[in-house]
Amino acid sequence: MTKTIIATGISSGLGFEAIKQLLQLSEPYNFILGARDTAKVQAEYDNLNYDTTKHTITIYPLDLLSLKSVQSFAEKVLSKLGSKQLAYLFLCAGTLDNAEGPGPNGSQWCEGYVVNHLAQHYLIHLLRDALSASQSRIVVVSSGAIRNVRGQDPATLDVDLKAHSKAGYRAVYSGSKFVQLLGAFYWRRELPSCKVIAVSPGLIPSTKLATNMGLTMDMPDAKTIPEGAQNLLRAFSVNDFPSDPEQIFLTSWGEWWSKDVYALALDADLQKKWCLSREEIEKAEKLS
Repeated sequence: MTKTIIATGISSGLGFEAIKQLLQLSEPYNFILGARDTAKVQAEYDNLNYDTTKHTITIYPLDLLSLKSVQSFAEKVLSKLGSKQLAYLFLCAGTLDNAEGPGPNGSQWCEGYVVNHLAQHYLIHLLRDALSASQSRIVVVSSGAIRNVRGQDPATLDVDLKAHSKAGYRAVYSGSKFVQLLGAFYWRRELPSCKVIAVSPGLIPSTKLATNMGLTMDMPDAKTIPEGAQNLLRAFSVNDFPSDPEQIFLTSWGEWWSKDVYALALDADLQKKWCLSREEIEKAEKLS
């Protein structure tokens, strides 16, 4: 039976490689993908050697800096999906940005926060009914950077993630990925019929994001992009879930992180604060 996957962040790097590896499997997949440059990305997938009688790929425009684009993407996805079951939502998109300038489209938040958390959190809101009805698996691509919130104080997020805050790349990335993890816990409660997994690819220096952070393959535990994609794909098939429902973080070595590693993210009030409702997002971002 063909499984449908909706995915973000699949234009290059880990996301592209993960989809590429799934296309080589015997199990058939129906991919619905979001990309800014649909023609370019379509051409890249067309160049892959995969069985087109088994797999289908549909690419719709998606710019995560624009929540209106997220709305449009969700509408197209739901129309395409129809009554079909949605097996997986794969949230692989991520960006590295400082908070020097204005927020995208007049947002009070910096670009890194909008892409890494807000836009993809909003997408789940828009797909909520389909996810719940299908008992989908939501795979959130996270990072060990969630441990590096500035000063180990969540109050710094209110400063660092705002537009014009002048927060540096590492502060914005760590903070926004931490908030993304708060979102994973939020949706674990809000969508009890779904399975929500946060997963780390490991240290992958050859991605554009990691290169911009000065990471190299000489570093201990460095992995290639294909290895990182394999680590992400574990979250698609893993079934040995811990008895503790708060153990949702799958490490790059295939084990479940103990909760003490991400204890800051277990605060339910903090999760609620940073995981706005659909209505709150649309009001704050001036969406109709």
